[in-house]
Amino acid sequence: MPNQQIARGVFLAAVALFFAVNALRYPIGTLAHAGPGLFPLLICAPLLIIALATIVQARLADPEPLQFSPRNIALIMASLIGFVIASECVNVTVGIIVLVFVAGFAANSYSWVRNLKIAIGLIVVAFIFQRFLGLNLRLL
Repeated sequence: MPNQQIARGVFLAAVALFFAVNALRYPIGTLAHAGPGLFPLLICAPLLIIALATIVQARLADPEPLQFSPRNIALIMASLIGFVIASECVNVTVGIIVLVFVAGFAANSYSWVRNLKIAIGLIVVAFIFQRFLGLNLRLL
């Protein structure tokens, strides 16, 4: 029986390693003068640590059977497509709201209050990225 937690850890590790290897193709630079490969590499390191911790934890706990839900995969894909379309046609704020509320249907229980809190949090993060990192995001 495949263990869901081990599969999750291996998948996260594969994603982290894929992006880390590709980040190394670009100049890393220094923290003072970051190159284009530094940010992806800095994100991949904690993701790989989380993946390894997930694998170790799964080995110590009782195995959970691997569950595969095509409905949830379709909902997540639809939320990503909705984000892109809403961001292009309206703005990123609407895109974030579409992303969160459509993806929320993939959860075990739907809570519009939880989705609203998550959407507000992501909009605040997008605002911070726009304001302090100078990213060109159409938030309004």
